[in-house]
Amino acid sequence: MDGELFPRPRTQVAPGAVHIPDWLDADHQRALLDACRAWARPPAGLRTVRTPGGGTMTARQVCLGWHWYPYAYARTVADGDGTPVKPFPDWLGELGRRAAGDALDTPMQAPYDIALINFYDGDARMGMHRDSDEKSDAPVVSLSLGDTCVFRFGNTETRTRPYTDVELRSGDLFVFGGPSRLAYHGVPRVHGGTAPPGLGLTGRLNITLRVSGL
Repeated sequence: MDGELFPRPRTQVAPGAVHIPDWLDADHQRALLDACRAWARPPAGLRTVRTPGGGTMTARQVCLGWHWYPYAYARTVADGDGTPVKPFPDWLGELGRRAAGDALDTPMQAPYDIALINFYDGDARMGMHRDSDEKSDAPVVSLSLGDTCVFRFGNTETRTRPYTDVELRSGDLFVFGGPSRLAYHGVPRVHGGTAPPGLGLTGRLNITLRVSGL
């Protein structure tokens, strides 16, 4: 954000979990938003995720590469319109490798092949959960666009404390791998109306990149 009194520092939130503020500049944010809008269109577009117990996630989702549904992956939108999942572009994989390398200070060759893109509007939230349906332990890359959120990053044993609340703004990068790869995490709050005015987005988009190992 322009005019910060105190610059937001790069922070290691837990071993293997790193937050880098403003990793994406304004031009890259707009380009990524344009791509997300294209991916959200049907077929295999933005959908409401329903859990096995009959509930629904308040954040809506679209997938690339592999389609995630609770709690498995498929090549088609198995819990939606049944169409093939949209392809995962090479440039997005390169972005994931660069992001993970920047955050963890080590070159990344991991073949990122999954994107889960969650859209938060209104009162959307995300409960504490682990990204544990992949066969790979490669780091998870998370990019934020739009409204600021509270990102709650916990531990690997329980959904409850100890956890750390991190403010994620548009353009921020969060990467977690190594001993934090299976940490519980969630989004208890989104601050509406906080997106950069020039971005042209009402709400929050989270682009999560993973390596399937499938």
